[in-house]
Amino acid sequence: MEKETDVVIVGTGAAGLFCALQLPESKEITVITKDEARNSDSFLAQGGICVLRSEDDYDRYFEDTMKAGHYRNNEKSVEMMIRSSGEIIELLLGYGVEFERRNGELAYTREGGHSQPRILFHEDATGKEITGRLLEEARKRRNITIYEHTEMIDILCKDNVCYGVVTADSRGIVRPVWAGHTVFACGGIGGLYQHSTNFAHLTGDGLAMALRHKIKLQDVNFVQIHPTTLYSEKPGRRFLISESVRGEGAVLYNAHMERFVDELLPRDVVTRAIEEQMKADGKPYVWLSMEHIAREDILSHFPNILRRCREEGYDVTKECIPVVPGQHYFMGGVQSDLEGRTSMGRLYAVGETSCNGVHGANRLASNSLLESLVFARRAAMDIAGAVTEKKEKYTELFSPEQYQEIDKLQQENHALVRQEIERMKEAYEQQHNHDVKCR
Repeated sequence: MEKETDVVIVGTGAAGLFCALQLPESKEITVITKDEARNSDSFLAQGGICVLRSEDDYDRYFEDTMKAGHYRNNEKSVEMMIRSSGEIIELLLGYGVEFERRNGELAYTREGGHSQPRILFHEDATGKEITGRLLEEARKRRNITIYEHTEMIDILCKDNVCYGVVTADSRGIVRPVWAGHTVFACGGIGGLYQHSTNFAHLTGDGLAMALRHKIKLQDVNFVQIHPTTLYSEKPGRRFLISESVRGEGAVLYNAHMERFVDELLPRDVVTRAIEEQMKADGKPYVWLSMEHIAREDILSHFPNILRRCREEGYDVTKECIPVVPGQHYFMGGVQSDLEGRTSMGRLYAVGETSCNGVHGANRLASNSLLESLVFARRAAMDIAGAVTEKKEKYTELFSPEQYQEIDKLQQENHALVRQEIERMKEAYEQQHNHDVKCR
């Protein structure tokens, strides 16, 4: 059995869902996801979403983003993200997203790397609030069909033009999905790491497709480690302790209960300080204290962190908790322009799967949701404005026999991505060391 559709979107995170919702309702849209629709990293996002509060803050917001990214950012991408932020927030409010308010006005918090508060939030579950509302809206649309437990195992392409994807469902049934346009919104790479805040099924599938079909990649050596995940000896995904906790006053202590770093420095700087301190202490963690945050603020702003820590045996209102850095975000990805277009015709990439250079070498806190939504919308607008593409079916591109060993194919894909990340890391380090020596 096969399927034909106007647009196929791979992924049900914020980027994939927002892209679907911004497309005309006259288009038939097929969305697939490897797991349940709610199980995306967007749902896990705790801190919040940035917004340009006023023109007076533009230069500072721009500089904060560039500085966090070690000035390796694409300036045009940064400008587009910041300038589009107000419009994105208005659209979210229109979908019923609820942000924290004080005296009826939107409330803002601050996180590491930010020169002032400019982050909207919903308790400590902003991603869940945003993505949940988007999913709710998508399920209302008659033109949007979501297939859960359906994995992209290949793309259908010829002469550097994408004509859809090859999928496999939970029963192992393989079928082609022919589409006028294809959108990669399949998330990050956390499933390739032993310690990560990401879902295990997010294994860089878009990158694997790119490597197999010679689609351009960018900055795949830029992998962000979050400074504070809850330390545990249990296997599995690490629980994130949001940056906004430190933004509201939490502090880091070493084994002697001494502060050792400015907690509001960019993530990579704080991460290095923690790693050095753990080595000096001879401990696999450092301590995070919320003693300077009022108990009522912890209860209202961080209820999920409070609950999860209690499940692990810690009461954050009374004691420190052990934290350790963990893989969190991927700044690289499938190379894309400001409209989400890739080097392959009819193929787009948005969200963490994509890379237009907006984050540079290190993402500024709470720019991820904003970036995903801004460029997902731009991709949708570009698709909507394109000349209607005929959904060609080149039957020679699909042969079920070549997908008999799906598990083996998955393992090969994972290995491809790991190898490319390591290759680019080595190349970057060699070039960086050369540059330093030449100065």
